[in-house]
Amino acid sequence: MKINDRDKNVAESSFDETKIDEDFFILTYKNDQDITQSLVKEVHSDFIQFHFCLKGTTTFVFNQGHYKLDIHEESSLLLYNPQRELPIDLQLTPKSWVVSILISIKKFHGLFSQEADYISFLNVDNKDKKYYKDGIISPSMAIVLNQLINFNYNSSIKNLYFRGKAFELLSLYFNRSEDADVEQCPFLVDETNVIKIRKAKDIIVARMAEPPTLQELSDEIGLNLKKLKEGFKQIYGDSVFSFLFDYKMEVARKLLESGEHNVNEVGHKIGYSTSSHFIAAFKKKYGTTPKKYIMSLS
Repeated sequence: MKINDRDKNVAESSFDETKIDEDFFILTYKNDQDITQSLVKEVHSDFIQFHFCLKGTTTFVFNQGHYKLDIHEESSLLLYNPQRELPIDLQLTPKSWVVSILISIKKFHGLFSQEADYISFLNVDNKDKKYYKDGIISPSMAIVLNQLINFNYNSSIKNLYFRGKAFELLSLYFNRSEDADVEQCPFLVDETNVIKIRKAKDIIVARMAEPPTLQELSDEIGLNLKKLKEGFKQIYGDSVFSFLFDYKMEVARKLLESGEHNVNEVGHKIGYSTSSHFIAAFKKKYGTTPKKYIMSLS
C-alpha cells in the first residue's frame, strides 16, 4: 500500500502510514508547504475509507478527475464501494492536514456487536451497496485527530498508541450522543476553544525564535491560562513549551540535514542566543551534538 506523490516538494511535508493490523491502517498527511500537493494510493474495494480534514481544504478526486469532492476544514468523508476499486486521490491545498483510516469491511464488522444496526452500511440489506457520508468533526474527535497527526512519543509505543486512538476515533464517529464528551473534556466542549488552542499552536510555531509567554499567548487567543494549558495538553499530548521544544529540534534537524546552514546559524534561527545553549538542547533531544549529527549523515 504505497503512497505515490506527484509533486516535487512532497518530501518536505509529513506523510506517514501506520499499519495497525492486517487490513487496518492510519494515514496522516501534513501539507505545510505553499503549494497544492497530490497524494495517490491504491485501495482495495474491501476497504472502508474515513477521511478527516483538520485544517485547510482537501479535494477527493474520483474517476480519474471526472468528479471532484471538497472536504473542508473540520469535516469528514466516509466512503465504501464494494463494487469497484476506489483509489485515494487527494489534492491537499497549502497548509492542509488530513487523517485517514482504512479498514476492511470484515475487520470493521468485528468491531461491532450484531446490535449495531444503526450503522447504515452494516445492515444486511446494504452489504453489497456503495455508501457515502460527509459530516462535521466534533470537538472530541478533533482532539483525537490532533493527537494522531502530532504524535511525538517514543516510537516503540506508536502502534499501540495509534491502535487505541483509532478505536477511540471510530467510537466517537459512530456515537449517537452529541454530548458524550462533556464530562471527559468540560473545557473543550465548546468548539471555539479547540479553534483557539489550534491558533495558540500556530502562534508559537510561527514565532518559535521569540515565542510569547503563556500569559501573553492566553491573552492573544482569548482563552484563560488554565484552559489553554489543559486544552493544549489534551489536544497535542504535551505542554505548550515542551511541544515547542520538540518542534524547534525537528526544525533544527532538518536545517542541519539541508547542509545550507552551520550550527550557529541553525541555533539562531530557532531562537538560541548562544551556540552552546543550542548544542546542549540538541544533545538532550537526540543524544548527540549537531556537529556529530551532521558527520553521521555523510
